[in-house]
Amino acid sequence: MLEPLRQGLPPLDPAAVSSAASCALPARYEAVREARQFTRRTLDQWDMGDRFDDVCLVVSELVTNALRHALPANTPRVPDQNPPVRLHLMRWTERLVCAVRDPSHDSPIARAAEDDFSAESGRGLFLVDSFADSWGWHPLAGTLGGKVVWALFLLQPQIAE
Repeated sequence: MLEPLRQGLPPLDPAAVSSAASCALPARYEAVREARQFTRRTLDQWDMGDRFDDVCLVVSELVTNALRHALPANTPRVPDQNPPVRLHLMRWTERLVCAVRDPSHDSPIARAAEDDFSAESGRGLFLVDSFADSWGWHPLAGTLGGKVVWALFLLQPQIAE
């Protein structure tokens, strides 16, 4: 069901971004709660609170995957000076993109839909695929090592009253 993940972000004109926000997340599992709170505040500021449930679920899964699978085993799980994971929220007129940057070069691995759904974990990317309109990942270049995993939500155009 899930297509190969090594694809680029859909073409979006960076100059057309109407709003953008990001936050650094430390290497500890409490960062998932911090990401949800950041997402709530940001969507409320953008008057998009009605999209919170779907977007928050996707953000939670992307951040959890970054913390669980993308950090080296010896990464300290305490606050540090250089948080290894970063959440970006970007809004265009008809699109919202959630992107999570992490230091790993490994591609995300999605389990097949027919895998054991009674398992405690392993369904994160399946949920992302189910709730977002599209998603993918791409490696970072230059001095920024790692990758970005993103999810795109299509928005209804605002109708002037």
